[in-house]
Amino acid sequence: MIIHKSEREIALMHEAGKVVAEALEEIEKVIRPGVTTLELNQLVEDIMQKRGARPAFKGYRGFPASICTSINSEVVHGIPGLKTLSDGDIISIDIGAEINGYYGDAARTFPVGSVDEVSVRLIKVTAECLEKGIQQCTKNKRLTDISFAIQSHAEANGFSVVKEFVGHGIGRALHEDPQLPNFGRPGRGPRLTPGMVLAIEPMVNTGGSLTEVLADNWTVVTRDGGRSAHFEHTVAITENGPLILTRR
Repeated sequence: MIIHKSEREIALMHEAGKVVAEALEEIEKVIRPGVTTLELNQLVEDIMQKRGARPAFKGYRGFPASICTSINSEVVHGIPGLKTLSDGDIISIDIGAEINGYYGDAARTFPVGSVDEVSVRLIKVTAECLEKGIQQCTKNKRLTDISFAIQSHAEANGFSVVKEFVGHGIGRALHEDPQLPNFGRPGRGPRLTPGMVLAIEPMVNTGGSLTEVLADNWTVVTRDGGRSAHFEHTVAITENGPLILTRR
């Protein structure tokens, strides 16, 4: 069941979303070779505490950390630890926050030091996929219009989209209906109507689309070892078009 949000609820979600946006902005300032993913996790926990927010991921289905840190061939759900970032890495940071019972969720992929040309293109194209998906978030479009826009742009640039993990509705729960694939034919699925709020999150690979889960039962990696990028925003459908709730 798709739960539509009132203007008041969307405003509350925006408060959570602004904390997520701030955390990603602060992470961008400290990403460099030699930093550990555990340090990034602690930075976000400190920001959440100052802003009166709760890390949405910590304890969610047993997840042990406050953010997801996915490096190079890791797609999503990487667990922060003592891993040190190296020059040439790329790292995807996924952050969720809850304030007053409402959630915001966003992700970005960052270069570490000097990265290769393919990785630069991967990051750029994945960010563009997110923007093209958001552009479809207008009244009376269909859900898979978003999916098609993401897949089309990724594949036109020689990349593939992950099909085993998807975006989702969000509100008083971190994950709500509907599921939002990053692939598919346009013009299908529920019609987009004001009050719907979606976490749109393209995951794009340099190689094939297939993934697998590591022995920690969380970290998702590309099956062929190709690099992966991940961008995400929480977006409300309004009478006047898309409203990005995870942007300050």
